[in-house]
Amino acid sequence: MVPVLLDGDVPAWLVIGYRELHQVTGDPALFSRDSDLWNQWVNIPEDWPLRPMIGHKQPSILYTVGERHRERAAMLGNALNGVDPAELRGHSERFADELIDNISLKGGADLIAEYAMLLPVRVLAQLFGFADDEGPDLVTAMNDLVDGRERAIAGQQHLFASMTRLVAERKAAPADDVASRMLADTSGFTEDEIVQDLMVMITAGHQPTADWIGNSLRLMLTDERFAASLFGGRNSIAEAMNEVLWEDTPTRKVAGRWVTRDTQLGGHRLRAGDMVVLGLQGANSDPLVRTDSSALTGGNAAHFSFGHGEHRCPFPAQEIAEVIARTGIEVVLDRLPDIDLAVPAESLTRRPSPWLRGLTELPVTFTPTPVLGGTFA
Repeated sequence: MVPVLLDGDVPAWLVIGYRELHQVTGDPALFSRDSDLWNQWVNIPEDWPLRPMIGHKQPSILYTVGERHRERAAMLGNALNGVDPAELRGHSERFADELIDNISLKGGADLIAEYAMLLPVRVLAQLFGFADDEGPDLVTAMNDLVDGRERAIAGQQHLFASMTRLVAERKAAPADDVASRMLADTSGFTEDEIVQDLMVMITAGHQPTADWIGNSLRLMLTDERFAASLFGGRNSIAEAMNEVLWEDTPTRKVAGRWVTRDTQLGGHRLRAGDMVVLGLQGANSDPLVRTDSSALTGGNAAHFSFGHGEHRCPFPAQEIAEVIARTGIEVVLDRLPDIDLAVPAESLTRRPSPWLRGLTELPVTFTPTPVLGGTFA
């Protein structure tokens, strides 16, 4: 447990121990997801840049607790379970190939801005019910929101307006998509609650998945342990992706949990209403569980990258993210077989987000290849 100060010198606790994080996420009675409990709200201005990621009186699944949360999680899980696996794979391959077509003749590209940051939201937009041309603006809004800077509030507002419009359209004309299945649920959720949950799902589904693609490609391009992945050894893609979830997880911190009564944790005294920020990457790197950080984790999935406890990422959402990320990586390696990093590995930089760990850019070079079904220009 580490006492920290958030932007504006707002106090909080950062939990980075594996066992401590397991305790916090596994005890919702003591460490609640109800953000209204926070004892610092009186000190938080309306324009606080981290506010969009720490909702106050926000009717979304993130801050719902108890039986209502379980009903809500079931509603989301059913809506996502309705996604056809073949359709998901098909959308992922089609959009990935279109994005590679845009760069394949150039011999070089930034795989973050021109690929990873565009792929997940295009797939999710299709699954949720959006038109293709709405994807770019959604990407910008979500990036602004999660980076927690001066554009965070505007990003949240754009995302809210887009989801509100989608829900209204699908209420009038249901279709075979996630938004329509949520609206058809009989558990009695309001349209505003569905709008909020769609915002949560597309934000949580796009940005970490984009960073999962980028971080995995970085690992395969810079770590000799995964060199075979670049030359046809496709079995090691899954291993590289799992390694990223341990060593370079896209979601490195989550805010948070709120203490319901005075308690002790990690040698510190926590007061009722204190906020606990979940240090997922810190826990994954805890030397008590990673005694040899140089050893590959193989198929070990005991990481915290999808959370833990009743508020962990729903399993259908994890599956969707994995299909999009793995397909995205496979298409890059299939279409650009001699891809190589264009800059020294140590010069790669990370985005400034306090929550997510992704690259600002991933410049690569490759031999120009034809577009699918086309020829060299």
